[in-house]
Amino acid sequence: MRKIGVLTSGGDAPGMNAAIRSVVRAALSNGMEVCGIRKGYTGLINGMFMEMNARSVSDILHRGGTVLQSSRCPEFREMSGVKKGVEMAHRMGIEGVVVIGGDGSFRGARDLSLAGLPTVGIPGTIDNDIGCTDTTIGFDTALDTVKDAIDKIRDTAQSHERCSVIEVMGRGAGYIAAYVAIACGAEAVLIPEKSYNFEKDILEPIIEGKKRGKENNLIIVAEGAGGAIEIAEKIEEVTGVEARATVLGHIQRGGSPTVNDRMLASRMGMHAVRLLHEGKGNRIVAIKNNAIVDYDILEGLAMKKTMQEDILNMASVLSL
Repeated sequence: MRKIGVLTSGGDAPGMNAAIRSVVRAALSNGMEVCGIRKGYTGLINGMFMEMNARSVSDILHRGGTVLQSSRCPEFREMSGVKKGVEMAHRMGIEGVVVIGGDGSFRGARDLSLAGLPTVGIPGTIDNDIGCTDTTIGFDTALDTVKDAIDKIRDTAQSHERCSVIEVMGRGAGYIAAYVAIACGAEAVLIPEKSYNFEKDILEPIIEGKKRGKENNLIIVAEGAGGAIEIAEKIEEVTGVEARATVLGHIQRGGSPTVNDRMLASRMGMHAVRLLHEGKGNRIVAIKNNAIVDYDILEGLAMKKTMQEDILNMASVLSL
């Protein structure tokens, strides 16, 4: 291929800029031109293109968010919108596209490939919910951000002998919640993948801890498993322990990416360009056992990621 495009779609994630940088510079090193597509699929449909060179991606490696910006595009869910995007790309001489985003973005990438525009997806989402890859760009940074916030909240919880209920992102996946529960020593963690009993899973650890002289408690809740405010109110009502809720929200998506996320994004970006340079499309780049691999998009989307039971067991045992 002589010219490719790159876009970011869906929710932003720390490390997306590192992936953009890698795609641009890897393509240039292979003698290819690169066109940045602003605002995701919306920009593809509406011709929001910008030529990119090595200097276009200077000083973005350490920045959170995405310099190409992102958006959600309802029009792209229809085949008419997909065809419009393909026509616009061909008009600009773009022969292939790298899409950085989550599973919804990959469905759009699949549709582009089927409509005649070879496309490669790079998994960028803090939720870590892409089945075909061990981890996604942004997950490691989000964990660090949540860990720092919880450590600060716990300082004041200890001072006032409170129970802190922290709500983290994860509407359909509890990876952030489960990992930080272990890293921060939570008494209980609630995730959407597993049902829970309020009395047994939340109240009992708090009551038993209080008997042992525990002066503060930490409950981590993924947003898809319940609301922190309601849970805190119920804990205080039943146990008499003062409880405070904190919803961390979009702070989890921001910030400078960790070394791990920068490395992952750089490796995946180079692999994506290699695939397009070889004329291969309809692929998702992934990492398995620290090796960069790729899958057919349909195959990758069909893979399901399940929460490891040993992770949840570890959280339970170490909370004693």
